[in-house]
Amino acid sequence: MSTKQKSNQRRLGDPFQQFISFLSSGSVMLMVATFVAILWANIDHHSYEHFWHSLFEVESELFDVKLGLQHWVNDGLMAIFFFVVGLEIKREFLAGELSSFKQASLPIFAAIGGMVIPIVLYFSFGFDGHAAEGWGIPMATDIAFSLGVLAMLGKRVPLALKVFLTALAIVDDLGAVLVIAVFYGGDLNWTYLLIAGILLAVLVIANLKNIQDLKLYTFLGFIIWYFFLMSGVDGPGSGIHCTIAGVLIAFTIPARPKVKVDDFIDRIKNGVHRFSNTDRSNNYRVLTDEQLYAINDVEYSVSKVQSPLQRLEHQFHGFIGLFVLPVFALSNAGVSLYTHEGGEEIFTSLSLAIAFSLVFGKAIGITFFSWLAVKLGFAVKPKRSSWMSFLGLALLGGIGFTMSIFIASLGFEEHPHLLNQAKIGIFVGSIIAGFAGYLILKYSLKKDEDRAMAK
Repeated sequence: MSTKQKSNQRRLGDPFQQFISFLSSGSVMLMVATFVAILWANIDHHSYEHFWHSLFEVESELFDVKLGLQHWVNDGLMAIFFFVVGLEIKREFLAGELSSFKQASLPIFAAIGGMVIPIVLYFSFGFDGHAAEGWGIPMATDIAFSLGVLAMLGKRVPLALKVFLTALAIVDDLGAVLVIAVFYGGDLNWTYLLIAGILLAVLVIANLKNIQDLKLYTFLGFIIWYFFLMSGVDGPGSGIHCTIAGVLIAFTIPARPKVKVDDFIDRIKNGVHRFSNTDRSNNYRVLTDEQLYAINDVEYSVSKVQSPLQRLEHQFHGFIGLFVLPVFALSNAGVSLYTHEGGEEIFTSLSLAIAFSLVFGKAIGITFFSWLAVKLGFAVKPKRSSWMSFLGLALLGGIGFTMSIFIASLGFEEHPHLLNQAKIGIFVGSIIAGFAGYLILKYSLKKDEDRAMAK
């Protein structure tokens, strides 16, 4: 096998490349679901609203929960999404691009700037009343869409820039989680939260003991999610949002493999040797007991060399990208593009503020804070990457979409007219940021290539 073939195989099997591929393919499904939601909402708005707000009840001897379908998506499926986000955050801090200060400093600085400046720009519009509660909307980055646009530029994009944008989006997600936990909840039932906290402590202890039975984490995780769902005094979903439970549960998932990497090859070789040197069965269709034992040892080694954290993250990516996020878009992206009774405006100052903050807030915040981190010596800019390329990446960070819509649905849940205006702003801002980022990156990457070839 040639060196080039080996290199290609390594790249295809690289978990980071698989992660990018999953998100890029999921962004197509997300676009389709969004288009269908907008079409549905504008052809028959009443049907769209009636369907997603129709009640669905889950009842047993221990609990009884009745929520609208949209709430099941936002409180249930999105808890799974944030569970995977939590796995990604934990992996990045343990062994990824955020595992050391030198590696993490540039995307962390960039993410902070990409959250702070959009919030400042939003408040500069001088909103009061309920509209002021939307300040968290423009701080979000949709990792699936941003990486999907980046993938359209093909192999021209250096791996360092893909890693930077991914790490930035993950830190951005962590910021969004903290904002949701602190600012977008209601009055709390502390008894339920205390029980959830005790169960989380049990999972932490299980993690420290390296107990890897995922049935334990699944069972207690569901109970923790239920107590978070019921943590508000005003009914299900009115307290600390369930997505926070998903992230906290993810942090308890063991990241240490049962079989150490150094022992893995020896165990596999030993299993294969035992299999090939045992007496064979007279019936070629049936393996001997010794051969079965050898195969079991090999299967155990293969399954346990990968930690539960990595195994779950890999298994859930397809489900998240191809099901959870499209269903979320279908249930939440149905924005009305025409005025209803009362003649209220569709594109308002709220829409403008969100669009403006997403585009200019992210562009200024990410680029300036990245430049500041490099100038102060806290970080190093990737070689052969210009600041123009960073501006393009910063604009891709302005594609808020999924996360922005999610925060908007929390902030304006009781004010549908504001929610509709917010969605318009999110769509306009995300589209402008995406197109501008793509065009600037296409131009700047070509210039970077030309400069590299000229040297």
